Amino acid sequence: MVLNPEPRLSRRAVLLAAGGLLAGCSRQPEVDEVHLRLATGPAGAVYRRIGGALAEHVTEHVPGATLVTVPSGASTDNIRMLRAGEVHLGLTSLDALITTDGSAPEGLSAICRLYDSHLHLVVMAGSAIDEFRDLEGKRISLGARDSGTEFTSLRVLELGPVKADGRYLSQAASAAALRDGEIDAMFSLTGVPTPAITELAQRHPIRLIPLDAQADALFTAFPGPYTPAMIPATAYAGVPATRTVAVPNMLLVRNDLPDDLVYAITDTIFTHTGTITSASRDDAEAVPEAWQINVRTGISTASIPLHPGAAAWFRDRKR
Repeated sequence: MVLNPEPRLSRRAVLLAAGGLLAGCSRQPEVDEVHLRLATGPAGAVYRRIGGALAEHVTEHVPGATLVTVPSGASTDNIRMLRAGEVHLGLTSLDALITTDGSAPEGLSAICRLYDSHLHLVVMAGSAIDEFRDLEGKRISLGARDSGTEFTSLRVLELGPVKADGRYLSQAASAAALRDGEIDAMFSLTGVPTPAITELAQRHPIRLIPLDAQADALFTAFPGPYTPAMIPATAYAGVPATRTVAVPNMLLVRNDLPDDLVYAITDTIFTHTGTITSASRDDAEAVPEAWQINVRTGISTASIPLHPGAAAWFRDRKR
């Protein structure tokens, strides 16, 4: 059953109320309440952290709107929940979103591009794994089921080709299993730095395996969502800069969400990016990935169309 986000809010009423700009009025106009759900990701993932920050700011700055987060497996799980009507908004990596003909799944569109995730291949410092081909036959976490990590790491292994003993663990569970010797390596498609890997590196020496050749293979086989990238030396304690592949992350929305409400959400995201980077009320850590959120890249959603409410906001921004 599709969740109902109605009633429809006037774009002007929403924005003026949000900014307290109604001249001559002693109070803001009354607006009907709308309750929204945002699909995020598993424990230890940037999706969980940045989704919480987005929900907090939308709830605070869009009058009448309450946005709560829903934990998930991440990208492909979020797409499934959106299409099933279990949530109104969701985070996803671009490669998991694009269908074989390059379009978005039916019924979904983008609010904006948020930030880019980098594919990490993590091993403990004393591991015998020195390069990608050494993964042959090894125990590897492919990320949580239905996650962007699972989607991209399976593509990388198939292009290798490398046959490994794949395990399906969340980022937090992957880091713990790697630390305890239960797996030999872990993939993680996530923002930089990511909490689970940061905490592991602070307590135990780790290494990142270069994936530059795999970045080239992905770019050739699947043009569009992939670009070569670098995880900087400042990301994780004791880990040098490492070449890898980057994938954009999108904030998706159901097409049946009212245009004026999506307009107001888009305005909140780009107006309050600076405060999203600071620590949220429920999380002691900041959200450094939010520094990547800006109008210039936010409109770059590749073949995924913008929701009409988001498109209207970007058009108004240019005026």
